[in-house]
Amino acid sequence: MKTIFAVDDNRANLVMAEQALSGHYEVITILSADIMFKMLNDVIPDLILLDIMMPEINGFEALERLKADAKFADIPVIFLTGNRNTSIEAQGFALGAVDIVYKPFSAPSLLSRIKAHIRKGKDDD
Repeated sequence: MKTIFAVDDNRANLVMAEQALSGHYEVITILSADIMFKMLNDVIPDLILLDIMMPEINGFEALERLKADAKFADIPVIFLTGNRNTSIEAQGFALGAVDIVYKPFSAPSLLSRIKAHIRKGKDDD
């Protein structure tokens, strides 16, 4: 089963993501980007759902760090955000996010986006 990291400082969002994805993927919920980087030493996920607005290390900084490390650069990252600002969207794509999902999200929409990006990445192998 494919593994997905869901990274968000809001526990309610992590519960929603876990409920939407359980049964389809192994979901590891993580409360901060700092914890995510520690977990990457043990588990390399197939995809990361990453909140943008988090304390300490925000989603943009986390994505830059992922892309700068050859071990993690190819992991597809989908940003999660409640902010529908087009400049945030543009910045996310410029940094290398494969998609942006707006909160609150619907389970079917999230699943179809994840499936498309995991499949895309694996076809390149």
